[in-house]
Amino acid sequence: MALSGPGGGGRSRIFAEINITPLTDVFLVLLVIFMITTSVMMESAANVELPSAGETTTESKGVVVTITAEREIFVGDRRLGGGDEDIVTALRDRLRQATDKVVILAGDRNVVLGEVVRVLSLSREAGATGFALAAD
Repeated sequence: MALSGPGGGGRSRIFAEINITPLTDVFLVLLVIFMITTSVMMESAANVELPSAGETTTESKGVVVTITAEREIFVGDRRLGGGDEDIVTALRDRLRQATDKVVILAGDRNVVLGEVVRVLSLSREAGATGFALAAD
């Protein structure tokens, strides 16, 4: 960019500065987009009331299995009929695609312990190597 100097004569100075404002704007927009998409990706398909926990650890990447109060079972965002074979097949498919072979169980407060144990044993049968419980 050439600008004439203060004397108004024939002399001109060249400013060679890089304007980083548009670059900063692009980075901030990308940051907001990534923050929104990661929070949406981690939500489960069913609306359940998670129990609260005193201490929580970092979230691991795995397959989210959700059990609602009405005993509906979701693997990721896919609703299953509740039969053992359906659950094992769906878990095998999702665990095959997952980087961590971990099943994250998100269950409503009113879910019976027997149902949780059944889903965890089916997860082990499907090939899960670890388990995590979701809590608020």
